[in-house]
Parts: sequence; C-alpha cells; structure tokens
Amino acid sequence: MAVGDSGSTLAGRRLAAYLRDARQAVKLTIAQAAIAADISTSVLQRLETADKTRLKARDLDALCRVYEMPDDRIKAMIGLLLKAGEKSWWHAYGDVIPANFDVYIGLEAEAQQIVVYQPSIVPGLLQTPGYALALLENGFPDWSDEERQRLLALRMERQVRITRRHRPLDLLVILNETVLRCRVGSEAVMAAQLRHLAEVGKRPNVSVCLLPFTAGVPMGSPIGHYAMLEFEDPASPPVILLESFTGSMYLEKPGEVSQYTDVTRRLQRHTLGEEASRSLLRKTVKEYEQ
Repeated sequence: MAVGDSGSTLAGRRLAAYLRDARQAVKLTIAQAAIAADISTSVLQRLETADKTRLKARDLDALCRVYEMPDDRIKAMIGLLLKAGEKSWWHAYGDVIPANFDVYIGLEAEAQQIVVYQPSIVPGLLQTPGYALALLENGFPDWSDEERQRLLALRMERQVRITRRHRPLDLLVILNETVLRCRVGSEAVMAAQLRHLAEVGKRPNVSVCLLPFTAGVPMGSPIGHYAMLEFEDPASPPVILLESFTGSMYLEKPGEVSQYTDVTRRLQRHTLGEEASRSLLRKTVKEYEQ
C-alpha cells in the first residue's frame, strides 16, 4: 500500500501523527523502532512525515505491536493505511476503521481555526451539558447512564480549547434560525443553551451568527452540516467534514475546500451579524422562560 500516493493525504497525515506519538510514548528512536519491527528506517521516516512510501498491512501490524498498541487501535491504524490509498474516504460505522476511533476529534485538537455551519442543532463545541445529554439520550437510548456520562465528559472536555488563555481555538459558527426552534430537551434546557450561545459569542475568538428564516435559501439549494478545519502547520492543508447519519466524509482537495470557503462567505453575508444574532438569541430565551 502506498501512503500518500494518489489517495487521501488526510488519512496519511493522521496515520503519521498517531504513529509518531505512539513511538515517542514507548521512548524509541526511529532507528530502534524500525529494527524492532523489521522495516527499513527510511520507510518509517517517510511514514511519520506522510511522504510517499509503500507499506504492507502486516508490516504496520508489526510496528504497532512494537508500540504496544491494543488490537482495536491496531485495527484503526490499518484502516487509515487502507484509506490513505483511496481518492476519497469515509469514516463510518462498520467500516475498516472502528466506530470508537474518532478521527475528527484528533483533527479538532490540532486545528487552530474551525468554521461550522449547522442547520438544525447546536454544534458540540458550544453545547451545554443539559442540551448535550438530551441529544445523547435520544441518540443512544440503549446505553447506560454511565456510558452516556463518559461521552458527555468527552464533549465538555473538547470545549476547553475555546476558553483556555493560551492560543484558544478561533471558532466561527453559523446557525440556521431553525436551531432556536428545534427543541432539544426541556424548555429550561433550551433557554440555558441559547443563553450560553449569546454569552460565548462575546469572546474575541468566538463568533456566533444566525441565518434567519428571512434569508431563504442563499445557495439556491439546501446546505447540510459542515465543518472546515484549518491548521497552523503549512504542511497540513484545510479539511472539510461532512456528516451524515451513517458516517462522515472528509474532503481535502483544494477545489473542494475552495467551494466551502465560498459557501461560508455567502452564508455570512446573509446572517444577522453577531450583535443582531445575540439579540435574537436573548429574545428567544425569554420565550422559553415564559
């Protein structure tokens, strides 16, 4: 399998980052790891920098075992290797990458700027605990309370990047007005969530803008939820995440990214702007509190 040959550079980049971190965790040099896994040092060097290289799944399996990875993690690494050879790739339940291995969280943790458009719900980075828990209860009705609480804790932990003092995440969120009317949980939960949106939007690194009903359909056709992630490292070009009920698609070609950059600009032109958006949020909070 050729990593970064003509397939997904994103999958290759993620594989490189995970392997580099795993090697450092077991305190091995590239030369030591290569000898232990019986692969060439040059191959491992190229693998860790997402350069073009050919590696078989069995060789990657051997390398992962040197790094003391559990079986489910090894499966995820091999899945990334396979996806790196595809022109576009999906991370979905039942695919070669395990469902519990969240590629997006790894990307989000490295992003310096994120743009999100949501037509129906508040995105995870801005959800209150009550709102998030209501979604989890609907989405995972068969899970135990303990399992849902763990997932809730992870969602809340992701939000730390917004409020930290040192180099916080720059976040632009565009929400369709439908989000204000689509009730998740109780009226009290909705009031608290919308109040939070109004307050967090005051932060210098966060912009929350509402696309009002009166804007109609600015693009001429419906736009589903997307997130555009940009990274400080020039070797890591922007990535677009498209989500569906069954999985997520990652776009990384310059033309694809350019299209969503244009979509964002056009949507922004039709939003209420930050101040007017806060006013509508606060007005809607009062409606839920009546």
